[in-house]
Amino acid sequence: MVPVKSLKKLLMVSVAAASVLPFAGCRKTAPAEEYYVKTVVFPDSATADEKLEMASRLVPSAKQLEWQKLELTAFLHFGVNTFTDREWGDGSESPEIFNPVDLDADQWVKTLSEAGFKLVILTAKHHDGFCLWPTATTEHSVASSPWKDGKGDVVAELREACDKYGMKLGVYLSPWDRNAACYGDSPAYNDMFVAQLTELLTNYGRIDEVWFDGACGEGPNGKKQEYDWTRFKNVIQELQPDAVVAIMGDDVRWVGNEKGMGRETEWSATALTPGIYPESGASNRELGIYGKAADLGSRELVAKASRLYWWPSEVDVSIRPGWFYHDTEQPKSLRQLAEIYLSSVGRNSVLLLNIPPDRRGLIADADVARLKEFRQWIDANFSNNLAEGKIATSMALKPSSEFNAVVLGEDLSKGQHVEEFTVDALTGNGWQTVAEGTTIGQKRILTFPAVVADSVRIDVKSSRGVPNISTFGAYSIALPAEGNIDLPGYSEVDPAEWKAVEATGDMKNVAKAFDGDDNSYWRSASGAGEKTVSVDMQRTYPVTGFVYVPRGGDDKSGTVFHYRFEVSQNGSDWTEVSLPGEFSNIMHNPIPYKVYFPAPVNARYFRFTATDEIDGRDYITIGDLRIISQ
Repeated sequence: MVPVKSLKKLLMVSVAAASVLPFAGCRKTAPAEEYYVKTVVFPDSATADEKLEMASRLVPSAKQLEWQKLELTAFLHFGVNTFTDREWGDGSESPEIFNPVDLDADQWVKTLSEAGFKLVILTAKHHDGFCLWPTATTEHSVASSPWKDGKGDVVAELREACDKYGMKLGVYLSPWDRNAACYGDSPAYNDMFVAQLTELLTNYGRIDEVWFDGACGEGPNGKKQEYDWTRFKNVIQELQPDAVVAIMGDDVRWVGNEKGMGRETEWSATALTPGIYPESGASNRELGIYGKAADLGSRELVAKASRLYWWPSEVDVSIRPGWFYHDTEQPKSLRQLAEIYLSSVGRNSVLLLNIPPDRRGLIADADVARLKEFRQWIDANFSNNLAEGKIATSMALKPSSEFNAVVLGEDLSKGQHVEEFTVDALTGNGWQTVAEGTTIGQKRILTFPAVVADSVRIDVKSSRGVPNISTFGAYSIALPAEGNIDLPGYSEVDPAEWKAVEATGDMKNVAKAFDGDDNSYWRSASGAGEKTVSVDMQRTYPVTGFVYVPRGGDDKSGTVFHYRFEVSQNGSDWTEVSLPGEFSNIMHNPIPYKVYFPAPVNARYFRFTATDEIDGRDYITIGDLRIISQ
């Protein structure tokens, strides 16, 4: 491996001297047999330097490389939850409620195609167990619904639309099934799951991505389901060998959050062992890493590892606060989508953006409009590359160019190499560093205060092996203005005069639970049983809902999972509001959770009761409680 000091001298060549790609030209391209495809196992005797040299020759499989170039992919969360206004169903939903009379898969795919998306994944079955295709494994499917008199098939209609617009198709099949009677009887349920997987991978043409999460629970028999991931993987390899398997697979890795945020340092070559492998738990514990860890591939980690995996990152986030469509939510602002793009696609990840169809079976007009704006923003900001000539370490710019962003990329077919670099601009005062970064990968976008310059260069400070830069561009971009995403017609009640009436412990600081400050929080007393906060709002309001805000920061311990909400006029006689009682998915998507009532309720008092915490802790925390009024 080339030492870093020597590497820097090799890299700093002039544009005129660069007749070929300067980085790749620094050494002979390794023959195919010298690369390690998808995984590399280190000899027991390997030194840290030898491991790093081997890591430099770890490359993706052909299908992983193709997937990493997609940039934008879409999720379609659709099913019975769309009609119950929930995020997670419990499996007791009647198929009778599923009736999207205007369902138009052509509208879905046309909208996504025009917005620049290359692949779409459908929730063919979510945790409620309802299947969007007429499966032979259960009656809990579209075949038992009134939609198209039970003869409809959402997967088939989406397949036809994808073929029409040249869109790749993926399927999400939830392993957790809250409807199946055999769930918890592990062998029997695994047989059923394989049968469902086989139907989807046999009857609908080419499938390009199979998306599993690791959701798991107890069945009716009280036993926790044990999934046969090896068997599931073998079925996919046999029926759809070109499909990448995401999250609970070894092709595509979950980034670790649902906020649309990639890591500042994102390695596709990682020491994290995929969860489908039996040894994953022990291996990851030994290295002290997990899916949400900040460091998954540093030199220090590689030195301790026994093997590495090519396991690139996918960033999943919804265009709306929830994953399923809710009338009470609006799409994220254009500013938010732009920032998500920069922190996902711009950080060596593929963006998986969820766009949930509504109860009609259409992508809502507001979402269609936002996606059009998003596409226009990308085109307007990244279509005019100010750098001229062949890609080199130093690029001439169009005369007197003002720019505030650079786009870099490595040729991942030869591995991921760059560990640290700076971007320098040749201004009237000479070369000045305008940005610095760590990893590059498929695409890295760096923004900085605008500068006028004649040339721009990349100075690689540290690399494992000689990097192969395939993309180098300079751009002048503008972030959209901040947008208002509150639901029109609703407002939050001012808590200035509120007083706590009751709380499970710490009455002295309980006001932090409703002070309007997300950065402060209240913690209940520890111990068994429910945790309650009761509040006197001092006057009566037509209450239309409430907001639960988890505590701020990275520590989300104490976050409420299940709850009960009651209202009162006199503080003595309480009425429970009929609500789902579950902050579904809040452990993965800890955003302010808005809950709207079926109808407005006049109330002066409210009582919020937590019945359990996301990880079973014996206390709860509240960043803020808010009341929504019409």
